[in-house]
Amino acid sequence: MRLNRFDPGNIRVSQGGGGFPGGGGGKLGCGTLVIALIGALVFGIDPGQMLGTIEGVQQQGQSSAPQPQDASTDPNTVCTRNAYSLESCNALDSLNRTWQPLFAQADIPFEQPMLRFYDGADRSGCGAAQSAMGPFYCPADQGIYIDTSFYDQLDRQLGAKGDFARYYVIAHEYGHHVQHLLGLDSQVRAAQQRDPSRANALQVRMELQADCYAGVWAGKHKDLIDPGDMEEGLGAASAIGDDALMRGAGQRVTPESFTHGSSAERMQWLKRGIQTGNEDACDTFAQEN
Repeated sequence: MRLNRFDPGNIRVSQGGGGFPGGGGGKLGCGTLVIALIGALVFGIDPGQMLGTIEGVQQQGQSSAPQPQDASTDPNTVCTRNAYSLESCNALDSLNRTWQPLFAQADIPFEQPMLRFYDGADRSGCGAAQSAMGPFYCPADQGIYIDTSFYDQLDRQLGAKGDFARYYVIAHEYGHHVQHLLGLDSQVRAAQQRDPSRANALQVRMELQADCYAGVWAGKHKDLIDPGDMEEGLGAASAIGDDALMRGAGQRVTPESFTHGSSAERMQWLKRGIQTGNEDACDTFAQEN
């Protein structure tokens, strides 16, 4: 996908250090793109520690949560650390330019998210940030958190190759920011608390909608899409489906434990967003049985 170079005045970024004071307590962030099974598959973490967690949506962070200490917030410094950082900043700029006018048209307040790069571990408004968690969005500080070494794992361990696969990652997390600004995440959290038996199913709908929103961004820029981009994105969506990750981690596929959706579902909703370029086509909750 042929994105323009970022405008430093149109993005908010920060660079964290490697690690954080006090160790690794805290909650998972909201909208973790890759659940614990990637940790099991790639990093050797026990999936039982994190499998099926939905605390990111249920716990949107506490006002007393430790906040990140920025090493740098200068886009010209942060975004040029490596090729992955530059790609991410280019995507962030494009995402801001795509979504902000849509909010303005709907007369809904809009605030740009902060893209936070870190190495290994960091602290977010939702608690600990660790590479094994994968990229995630924290609604408490409206931050997208990513250790860009994840992209190497995405390529080598999961076979999701190409720049569009990486853009999909950022666009998916941005989709959670859109949900947060619309108040959808708080509605889902409330529904989960009212009926815990539907908690996982509602979380899946949240994730599939974020996939669709990622596709909408790309669909609104079809003139920038290169041949093979859609296949790269769909390949990434397939690779991180709950069923695919469970099989890859040597686990039995248990649909009732899904938190992000099957490979087929993730591909379906990403493709719908790309083909329609219409955010109104992303009502995954209307599809719930």
